[in-house]
Amino acid sequence: MKVVGLAIVRTGQELNEPIPMSVATDLSSFGFFQRQSVKEMLMFLTKTFTKRTEPGQRQSITHEGYVVHCYVRSDGLGGTVTTDLEYPARVAFVLIGQMLEDFVAHVGGDDKWKTVTQPESITFPKLDEYLQKYQDPAEADKVTKIQKDLDETTQILHKTIDSVLERGVKLDNLVERSNDLSAQSKMFYKQAKKTNSCCVIS
Repeated sequence: MKVVGLAIVRTGQELNEPIPMSVATDLSSFGFFQRQSVKEMLMFLTKTFTKRTEPGQRQSITHEGYVVHCYVRSDGLGGTVTTDLEYPARVAFVLIGQMLEDFVAHVGGDDKWKTVTQPESITFPKLDEYLQKYQDPAEADKVTKIQKDLDETTQILHKTIDSVLERGVKLDNLVERSNDLSAQSKMFYKQAKKTNSCCVIS
């Protein structure tokens, strides 16, 4: 079981695209030359899926052997946890709740993050701590058992990538049009699809 990425995101109708404000990744399982492409792909999927997550909704989107767990609060603050298929969704959503709560405290209140316009512009060291701590969901589960809001996490929508995207929209087209992905990352995605390995992790 593995967590490969965490992100805290500003979303909202006033934005063209969600803004990942703080990000942490564990790309140690990738070759050195793949890591930049994998990181770009993680950010692309984070933005694509949080944009398509309704406020107050929790959803887990499965794609190529990995799952992006998304939650967006009613005020537009969102979080994602990207894991492998075996990682328990319940733990991922408790982690998102904890991340968002601590992030708001870190930036100094509910309104401070609403003016952020630059990606990854907020340094939030606790995100790296969470990335390490939650690698073992059994260890993290000791904490989650005492949390009262676990019942909320039972309302999770499990979706495939096709059901999240608008009708007729394909991920391949979004990848091709994306300004977030370098030419190298787009090539990495195409090659990974051809060899039937994951576009996020191989």
